[in-house]
Amino acid sequence: MQNDQEKQKFGEPLDDISLAAVTSASANAGTVSLSGRMAGKKGAVVVFWSGICSHCVRYDAYLNSFEERHPELSLIVVASRHGEAPEMIRKTMAERKLTFTMVYDPESKVARQWYTQQTPRAFLMDAERRLIYRGAIDNYKYPEDPEYLGYLEPAIGEFLTGQPVSRTETASFGCAIFSVYYILPKAL
Repeated sequence: MQNDQEKQKFGEPLDDISLAAVTSASANAGTVSLSGRMAGKKGAVVVFWSGICSHCVRYDAYLNSFEERHPELSLIVVASRHGEAPEMIRKTMAERKLTFTMVYDPESKVARQWYTQQTPRAFLMDAERRLIYRGAIDNYKYPEDPEYLGYLEPAIGEFLTGQPVSRTETASFGCAIFSVYYILPKAL
């Protein structure tokens, strides 16, 4: 049996995505495409996310300031957790003051297409959508912790300076996007 990760190869383009935008203010914010957001940029980061994932909360400030820190990259955050509706996402965005570009992945189709099983999970790509890095943002420690290791930021730094990315993949750890527990029938 072929490993699913073998279908998504480093150096090859990731699929384009086009999903409904979600904003804290509007129920109809239009559609966002990855290729459209990447126009004129050196690359992009796509992060699979959930408003109820306790791991994702840690990255609110990081994601809010991402494009300010990296104007040469586009950021798209994909809300893809099974059972999480746009209304819930809008409420979370308003309560947590989230300002980054958020799109909604109904039925987790894009998450499955990108072989993503948990949130958060990040993908770094170049201007042609060629996969450069995938995995965790960091080792789930806070930057002030002496054991903290960033994974996404070093990959971005190497990519933007034209160096080969030394660590192209890390294991993601977080909340499940889809689980049988989400769809079990109610107790009788």
